[in-house]
Amino acid sequence: MTITKETVQQWAADYDAKSPREILALALDTFGENAAISFSGADDVVLVDMAARLGKPFRVFCLDTGRLHGETYRLLDKVREKYKIKIEICFPDSAQVEELVNTKGLFSFYVDDHKECCAIRKVAPLRKKLATLDAWITGQRKDQSPGTRVGVPVVQPDAAFSGPGKSLVKFNPLANWTSEQVWDYIRAFDVPYNELHEKGFISIGCEPCTRAVLPNQHEREGRWWWEEATKKECGLHITNVK
Repeated sequence: MTITKETVQQWAADYDAKSPREILALALDTFGENAAISFSGADDVVLVDMAARLGKPFRVFCLDTGRLHGETYRLLDKVREKYKIKIEICFPDSAQVEELVNTKGLFSFYVDDHKECCAIRKVAPLRKKLATLDAWITGQRKDQSPGTRVGVPVVQPDAAFSGPGKSLVKFNPLANWTSEQVWDYIRAFDVPYNELHEKGFISIGCEPCTRAVLPNQHEREGRWWWEEATKKECGLHITNVK
């Protein structure tokens, strides 16, 4: 399906004040099986719950980097069971992982930043998955990162993963929600969540690159804490970094 940039920009304007459920419905109604929810095992599980309540067919995929927390893997199984859905697991290329680990070890990102590891374990598998889709649905929120996500629209053309003959649309239904609204929803509808949230983890990624935050610390301070604070993106949403 070909959707023009102008159409996407009009959606962004028309749906900016609408609810996440309405934005999600737009994505599923427009793109059907050619759209999928990107589920990271964090609080974006609310998108899965909303999709299930809409009663429309929907797809879910998750990037398994091989370095996720045990709690995240357990959440994946809880979500599969509760919603009776298939979660399409995307794995990195084993040869690329093997070469990285054999050359630089398991923790090279502490020395030369996280971008190389993320490119292999996250960005490449995502690019492969998105090549089969016309749209993807993320759990990005403006309040997640004042340095990179404050301008996230509810719908946008995805310049990072589009290319010749490929026009991809990214939906961010939770863009205008706060963390408090997400957790109000989780409690109201008994949505399964990552057990790490009970241990002080807010933003959850790979185990070596995620830690709990202290009271009054921003959630992204628990991610790649050894790096410059305003550039905390792994490459999945690289267009957020100006």
